[in-house]
Amino acid sequence: MKKIKIGIAGTRGLSTLMGLKAIEDVEITAMCDLDETHLNEAADKIGVSNRYRVFDDMLESDVDAVIIATPMQCHVPQAIAALEAGKHVMSEVTAGVSMDELFWLCECVEKYGKIYMYAENYIYTPEVQLVKSMVRAGLFGEPYYAEGMYMHNIGSILTYPNGKRSWRSYWQCGKRGNFYPTHSIGPVMQWFPGDRITEISTFSPGVWNDVGLKQDSGTTTMCRTEKGKLLNIRTDCMSAHPHNMDFYHLQGTLGCYRSKTHGSDFHRVSFIGEDSPIHAMQWKKLEDFEDYLPDRFKYATEEQKHAGHGGGDFFIVEDFINAVRDNKQPDLDVYTACEWTAVGLLSALSVTNNAKHIEIPHFRKNMPLEEKIVKL
Repeated sequence: MKKIKIGIAGTRGLSTLMGLKAIEDVEITAMCDLDETHLNEAADKIGVSNRYRVFDDMLESDVDAVIIATPMQCHVPQAIAALEAGKHVMSEVTAGVSMDELFWLCECVEKYGKIYMYAENYIYTPEVQLVKSMVRAGLFGEPYYAEGMYMHNIGSILTYPNGKRSWRSYWQCGKRGNFYPTHSIGPVMQWFPGDRITEISTFSPGVWNDVGLKQDSGTTTMCRTEKGKLLNIRTDCMSAHPHNMDFYHLQGTLGCYRSKTHGSDFHRVSFIGEDSPIHAMQWKKLEDFEDYLPDRFKYATEEQKHAGHGGGDFFIVEDFINAVRDNKQPDLDVYTACEWTAVGLLSALSVTNNAKHIEIPHFRKNMPLEEKIVKL
């Protein structure tokens, strides 16, 4: 089996590191970061000798694929450069920072024929995968509504240690709307197989932060799918609230799921049954249904679990490596990445125009030019 050589861009975002190191015949051979101190610290720790401060210089090396873990405004320019250089790409979220970037990204993946995978690791958590299997088994009946919430105050990382404003002050909290939706969208969309988001409206209570930034103090984006299902996506990175970055709710015709909301809480499900009529439904622990957990999560090794998120950070990397080996685009392909990212980008247009209804383009192969637009 040919060894796959990986280059990592962005030494602060190393969530894939343990997964890469745990897979046979995969080698991290290069690292790149503008900050030479961080670069050397990370490369010394991992044992990587090929170090670059210029991304294009790393692309001239013999790496087969790159992991892009740089600030979000760099994702598309670097992904396009890598694709043009004949490298496969795994990109952290979000996929891009403008609608034009999303269209360019799709065009380049199609033009150069390399693998592109979206590193949305929240869908790989065991709980999300367990509920996905239970949906497929019909336990919830027909799912028709879901919620995803990302509560994460990032005030402490809006500036660098030297006092300068970080990129997050501009590309995240310097924007209106739901700028970071995919950790919420990704998991809930696992429970609506074969569906896609077609339209959104975004609502906001306004800007209540005291640091002079434009980001709303919580946004709610209502998403309608092609099959008529409804998603409620909330992002809040400015309010005074304990972290809760992975709250989810699913409602189906026969039952529901609700994730835990704090440390002592538990993931729970409830179903209609002979011993539980609809007017007297009771909560049960999700863990009581672990027989439905996919085998690779059920039998994950300690090494795989140690990669992070109960094995999720290993399996997302494994899927990327398998896609490269098989030369087959993964489920988290460029079109999925662009659909979920577009929800956030277009939410800014919606929230600044009184929750205006906005259509989400249908990202797909050979998308016609006349559809690469924003409909008002």
